[in-house]
Amino acid sequence: MTDSTIETIGIQNTANEPEPSDSLKAFGEAHKAFRRRAGHTQEEYAPLVGYQPSTVASIEQGRRFPQRRFVDRAEEILDAFGVLKGVYKHATREKGLASWFRQWAELEEVAISLYTFENRLVPGLLQTEGYARTLFRERVPVLTDSEIEAQVTARLARQSLLGERPNTSFSFIVEEHVLRRPTGGEEARREQIEHLLEATEPRNVEFQVMPLSRGYHPGLNGPMQLLETPENEWFAYLEGQESSQFIVKPQTISMLHMRYAKLRSQALTPEDSRSLLERMRGA
Repeated sequence: MTDSTIETIGIQNTANEPEPSDSLKAFGEAHKAFRRRAGHTQEEYAPLVGYQPSTVASIEQGRRFPQRRFVDRAEEILDAFGVLKGVYKHATREKGLASWFRQWAELEEVAISLYTFENRLVPGLLQTEGYARTLFRERVPVLTDSEIEAQVTARLARQSLLGERPNTSFSFIVEEHVLRRPTGGEEARREQIEHLLEATEPRNVEFQVMPLSRGYHPGLNGPMQLLETPENEWFAYLEGQESSQFIVKPQTISMLHMRYAKLRSQALTPEDSRSLLERMRGA
């Protein structure tokens, strides 16, 4: 999935939404069978698990990824013999590229921790309008002017998270070469550096640069995002050229946490990273 595709998802565009994955359909069918076995309609059942009937319907259709607390509550209410938990372990969103980032964006809005490592671009939450506009203008296949405006508007709107969630812990690690690339020209790059210095001033926003001098680090396989919900559940999101993964498996998330911790220890400290940004701005 390309970066620009992600932003289309972020503005809740449901046009041409891909089919849900087979594993999510399987979970939905299993859940529906146990619900009907218990004699509940969706409307009767929804308050018991603490969700809206529309959410229950989306989960049973395989179009919404169930949170772990939903699965645990469903097991208890429906006496599902561990079946739902078993199916949930194999749930994946591989086919639903257009819909899955929308779910990630929804989780971002309530997250209490959000960690991001990037080795391609300045993270979307930290981009200036000029930087974002350059990315969308140069996209292949080419976007129309109206599509570019929609993408830029969506990206800037999503950035409100940084100002509206002062109790959320934000951590960003970005490769130095990303910051030195003159995306949009030198003036645009200087504006982007200036914006990074301003956006990362709050105490709950940590920004670190992975220096060029670091010959190897555990993030070379690509960017990653980790997110913690108010229920202390962790999810991860990985993205490539034309594919993405939404990860709920605890073992994989634990491995990504270890990688992110190593990246934090190998990157410049937040103070040294800020000094580097100031030198780049001056240069």
